[in-house]
Amino acid sequence: MNFWGFINLKFLLDVLFAAGFGLLLFSRVKEQRTLWLLRGYLFLVSFAWFIQRYAYLPLTSKLIDAVVLACSLSLAILWQGELRRLMELLGTGRLAVLLGNPPKEFRATSTTVNQLVDAAGKLSQNRKGALIVVDLGCDLRPEDFLYSGINIEAQLSTDLLINLFATDTPLHDGAVLVKGNKIISAGVILPLSRQGISRYGTRHLAALGITERFDRCICIVVSEETGTLSLANQGKLERPITSSRLQELLIKFVGNPKSSANKSTFSQNINTSDNITIENDSNKSD
Repeated sequence: MNFWGFINLKFLLDVLFAAGFGLLLFSRVKEQRTLWLLRGYLFLVSFAWFIQRYAYLPLTSKLIDAVVLACSLSLAILWQGELRRLMELLGTGRLAVLLGNPPKEFRATSTTVNQLVDAAGKLSQNRKGALIVVDLGCDLRPEDFLYSGINIEAQLSTDLLINLFATDTPLHDGAVLVKGNKIISAGVILPLSRQGISRYGTRHLAALGITERFDRCICIVVSEETGTLSLANQGKLERPITSSRLQELLIKFVGNPKSSANKSTFSQNINTSDNITIENDSNKSD
């Protein structure tokens, strides 16, 4: 009796753990096509397990195992970026990021959003290239970059952002990392994306690269040649966008801002920077 009770308990725990893992995967997948692929793969795995456990069908079991193996290899190729990110998060012990539970200190206020958009609009008007990484809960660390840059640890402000991207400063070619209402570092060198190499310049490839690896960070890009504003999120780039569109996207990604301070001042700055030129795709220096 105790033996069968142990077996039943083990089976129950197995089912519970598998169901919890499946729910975690489904909660982290946002794209519909990826969700379909994941459902199909988990169905094959479940079917193979059922055949091996409850039915003595050697030939059918071998065929299903071969299909599952082929699908596993195919998904490993299709999802190599996601799997690499998963292993990095597991290796660095960032389970909170993996579970989708961002720390509260990474939540930006409306003042932070206003300062980011105000700085991006002025940089766009002056055609000064810029790359701003906003950490929304990925807990980005120095080992996540090719070069971690210079530690700043300063209060976020429009003037400081503009000064960091001034062409006569040594840090203007790198990215600025922002967490919450602070500038963490400047002159950061980001990993480049492999997609759109023939279409995008270095800045846009860097923005795509970091957002491919970490889904809870966004990257604001200002083209040096044309002043075009762009925003990268989850390996996708939206461009060209106006300052008002950038504000809408930032509010969407950071959630409901806690403060509405400086809202009237910010709306005046938007009107002066909404007219931007469309970036030429043949330019690859940005």
